[in-house]
Amino acid sequence: MRRGFLKFIGAFALAAFVAGCGEAENPKSTNSLDEIKARGVVRIGVFGDKPPFGYVDKNGVNQGYDIYLAKRLAKDLLGDENKVEYVIVEAASRVEFLLADKVDIILANFTKTPERAEVVDFALPYMKVALGIVSPKNALITNIDELKDKLLIVNKGTTADAFFTKNYPNISLLKYDQNTETFNALLDGRGAALSHDNALLFAWVRENPGFEVGMAELGNIDVIAPAVKKGKPELLSWLNDEMKKLYSEKFFYDDYEATLKPFYGDSVKPETVVYSE
Repeated sequence: MRRGFLKFIGAFALAAFVAGCGEAENPKSTNSLDEIKARGVVRIGVFGDKPPFGYVDKNGVNQGYDIYLAKRLAKDLLGDENKVEYVIVEAASRVEFLLADKVDIILANFTKTPERAEVVDFALPYMKVALGIVSPKNALITNIDELKDKLLIVNKGTTADAFFTKNYPNISLLKYDQNTETFNALLDGRGAALSHDNALLFAWVRENPGFEVGMAELGNIDVIAPAVKKGKPELLSWLNDEMKKLYSEKFFYDDYEATLKPFYGDSVKPETVVYSE
């Protein structure tokens, strides 16, 4: 596991994180089902600046596709959708927060990858996603070869970071921790293009009409799923059963209508992003 862990954080430029997590690899369990119920609140890691998936609105209220799911998990686990503590995480800190027992579940738009699955356990998925590239309409990037000698903006610790680092090491990456910083860098012209989850880019370009998703699907079509710390079989089993129940209810289509469609309009079909067996 440690070899996989070191490989993972190396790929995501988290070498500084190793020392801090050494003592947290096998800490006393603090997030089993019984302990969550005894605590009376489930701690869920979410984004604070990634609309429409996880963000804090102008009134300081957590909103988004992941938040809609988090409320339902709290309701079914603890009987009240308000019995959830939202813990704001960055892309590069999601694994750290699980390993350090700072959260019980990560719902921060977490794409399942083989490297991540070596260090955390993923439950059944709830979204489909691929990488996309957005750029200004007047200098649209429609082919990866067009990124030669240009800067591509990405978030640290994301699948975009890993994908280009591994497959296109000659492309220069400009990396930021927060989504706000990343997209501001594109708006300010600090890079030629930005790569992120296509589901996010579809929403962003509707709010920023000077930009276009010139490449809508790179690499594999992946899935986004809840994640828990390894060694939590009861919690993982409960989550998998919960996801199956939500599939049967078509819950994620309701989630889409409530949280994503206001951002997408009719430009994206629900089945493009919703995973619901």
